[in-house]
Amino acid sequence: MLISMSFEPAKCTTKLLRLLSLSFGRYSAMVFLEAEMSWNVLISPSQLDRKGLLLRKAIIVRLLEDVTNRRASKEHGYYVAVNQLKAISEGKVRELTGDVLFPVTFTCITQKPMKGEVMVGHVDRILKHGVFLKSGPIESIFMAEKSMSDYKYIGGENPIFMNDHSKLEKGTAVRFKVMGFRWMEADRQFQLLATIAGDFLGPL
Repeated sequence: MLISMSFEPAKCTTKLLRLLSLSFGRYSAMVFLEAEMSWNVLISPSQLDRKGLLLRKAIIVRLLEDVTNRRASKEHGYYVAVNQLKAISEGKVRELTGDVLFPVTFTCITQKPMKGEVMVGHVDRILKHGVFLKSGPIESIFMAEKSMSDYKYIGGENPIFMNDHSKLEKGTAVRFKVMGFRWMEADRQFQLLATIAGDFLGPL
């Protein structure tokens, strides 16, 4: 998703505030980070107003748009939600356009995958050599056939993986462990390698 943004990469600093954990049953959890961040937000002249509340609203709206469009970063993971706008510094006018650049400080909830983390997702695609999963904002999770214990591929119009006790088909909820991941800069997303080999892992 490539979108023209007002985000200014020249100033972006982060301070980790705390670690949050959202549980999905006894044996799995999704880990979130709350980080304090500093970005520059660009406001057009048409959005400027002497009334402070309207200007603040315009800055918040643009900040939310920028966070949504930027989607994720290698350092922070996926941007889930802006939590609090803490400070707006004095704006600087750009001479050629009249746009005003406002440095802002805010807290943001992010999700970054971790090796060994246990997560819950659902089956998105099934191929002969493995399964693609999705989990929250993470859309590229691959689980190879060899990491699925005794599951066997069964082809057809609606292919599945099956063992003696359960099956994996499109839409199946799965508890899995992260074996590794890498950041894809061009796509602004992480690719994960997953496994269900282990206790308490597999279809839910």
